[in-house]
Amino acid sequence: MKKLMALLVCIAMMAVSLGVLAEETPTLVMATNASFPPYEYYDGDTIVGIDAEIAAAVCEKMGYALQIDDMEFDSIIAAVSSGKADFAMAGMTVTEERKQMVDFSDSYATGIQAVVVKEDSPITTVDDLFAEGANYTVGVQISTTGDIYTTSDIEEAGLGTVQRFPNGNEAVMALMSGKIDCVVIDNEPAKAYVAANEGLKVLETEYAVEDYAACFAKDSELTAQFNAALAELTEDGTIQSIIDKYINTGDAAEATDGEAAAE
Repeated sequence: MKKLMALLVCIAMMAVSLGVLAEETPTLVMATNASFPPYEYYDGDTIVGIDAEIAAAVCEKMGYALQIDDMEFDSIIAAVSSGKADFAMAGMTVTEERKQMVDFSDSYATGIQAVVVKEDSPITTVDDLFAEGANYTVGVQISTTGDIYTTSDIEEAGLGTVQRFPNGNEAVMALMSGKIDCVVIDNEPAKAYVAANEGLKVLETEYAVEDYAACFAKDSELTAQFNAALAELTEDGTIQSIIDKYINTGDAAEATDGEAAAE
């Protein structure tokens, strides 16, 4: 009987110990907009992609578990600033305007803003959007840098109209149906959308080149920790291997194809 009691006590102590260990692994909440392949998109019910994997690797290095919350892109900075999310990764470009509201990590990837058009489009280079007398309707994802650039360069300059969509997929569908003339979006999602939708192409000329980074609330202690972990993972090749995995395998095009078919 005494041996049985001793065994039960040991089991109870082990259970308590395991529970304490579990509680000691804190969770960081990452805000994203999961309609931006190959950086973040759904594979079934799971958010995957470059940002999702880099975030998981960095959080593990920092000693945290990761929770990813999907939301509209234009809600992300507010979520981080208010504490609803601990940080955000969403193919987010570092801009002076955003730096007024949040702090950014070191850059982990370089993005290119590209232009998607129909194969028979009269728009053959980016310069056509800025030509005298131009009057095109440009589709963008709301609050992205594509929105910021085209609002200034095209809409405010009187060279056309900017139509804003909740996500890139809806913008591409509007292009396919002839409601808009082109879509300005990051180059990797652009290539994925073109691969998934016959009759589209990406212009060879770039609209803009930009740096991607994670964002944090102003003066967050997590920024320095994130940068330290990111530097280690960059040095050992982990970050580049994640980027290469998604950009080279075509997984994002397959994901976008499924997304478009569901519309």
